[in-house]
Parts: sequence; structure tokens; C-alpha cells
Amino acid sequence: MRDVAIVPINENESLVIAADNSGGIGMKDSDHVKVPYDILSYYSFRVAVMECMAAGAKPVAVAMQNFCGDDVWPLLKIGVERGLCELGINGISITGSTESNFSLLQSALGMVVVGRKARNDDHDWLLREMDVAVIGFPLVGEEVINNQERIAPLSLFKWFCEQEEVEAILPVGSKGIMYELQQLFHDRVIEEKQVSCSLDLLKSAGPATCFLVVYRPEVEEKLRRKAGKLFHPIKIID
Repeated sequence: MRDVAIVPINENESLVIAADNSGGIGMKDSDHVKVPYDILSYYSFRVAVMECMAAGAKPVAVAMQNFCGDDVWPLLKIGVERGLCELGINGISITGSTESNFSLLQSALGMVVVGRKARNDDHDWLLREMDVAVIGFPLVGEEVINNQERIAPLSLFKWFCEQEEVEAILPVGSKGIMYELQQLFHDRVIEEKQVSCSLDLLKSAGPATCFLVVYRPEVEEKLRRKAGKLFHPIKIID
């Protein structure tokens, strides 16, 4: 259901490996979207860490593949540290490599987040007995920079991960809400005409500016109060 690799390491634990990459975004002349490199790394880290945590893992390491230039490494590290601070995570190693032999015309960055989780901690739930909502708005490109208040904060994402009544979480990326919704209903096809939501279901959510939550109906008011205007219910008609 998620873009992660889960690797058992012993009888009790598994490693969860999540990755993201960005190209043509940065401060080079040929970049399509101009943003400072700390912002680039922050949002790339955001995608990978949300995928990792959504799979039930606690992040333990971060690795970057830097094609933006050797001199920007400190800025890239600052962006990751910002994300870790928002999550309240300390003591994580940030490592990686920089392509310093050749200079690219456009910026490029790869991000890997590694986490640990207990094995066999998944529990069964029936989607037909649950409700679904989107937290945040789907944003992409310069919209991400200009609409910060519409982005689901990492601290809010962490809060949802910690709620027992939330049965599943899926970050929404470039393929949009409808694609991620289909991952929940992986045993049958859900068409767009069956789904009612105030948001554009097909629009890219870029660096996971929103996420799906599956929750028990009796706690909706609690979740609404926490998410405020970022809460968007989804209704599915069979």
C-alpha cells in the first residue's frame, strides 16, 4: 500500500526504507522552480519521513544524494533538521554523498529515511466500517511556497500517527488523492464519480502537502477539532 521497503532484521523488528527525489527544483539557472536549498531538502525529507512513519516506523537515519553542488550541503542539512525538529525527533544521523566531480545544469536531490518498526504490528480493519478524510490541501510547485497555511504540518501528521482510533494513514503525492484512495480499496476499483470531496481528487499534492486518514466514525469530531480547516471528509458511494 505504501512506497516503502520493509526488511525484517530479526524476529521482533523490521527496517522500513522510504525514499523521495527532486529534480529541476533549486537555485540553478536552469531549474524550473526556484527555491532555496534548505526548503528543497525540507520538503523532500517531508515526503520520505511521512511514508516511513505511515508504515508504522520510527525514523532512525537520513541519507541524502546531493547533485546540487558541494557548497549547498549545509543548507540541505538545515532543511532536514527543520523537519526533525517539527517532529520532535533528536539524535538522528544525517549522512549522504555529493556529486562534486561534475556540475549539473539543474539541481537534483535524493532523500532516504530509514526507520524501525515492530514486526507483525499490523491489525485487521474493515474499510466499510471506517470513515476517510483528507488532511491538508493538494499543492504543487510554487503553490507550496505561496500557501503554507494549507499544508498539513509534520507535527499534525505525527499526532494523527499516534491516535489509536486512526487505523491507517497514507501521504498523498504527485499522483493525487484518487490514486491513494484506490490503494486503500486495493481489492476493488473505485471510480471518481463514486467519491464526494471538496478537493480536486486528481491534482498532484507535490511533496505530500496532504494525507489520507482512515478512522473510526465516533472520533470524527476530535479529529476535526485538531485539524481545523485542513480537515476534508471523503464520502464514497457504492
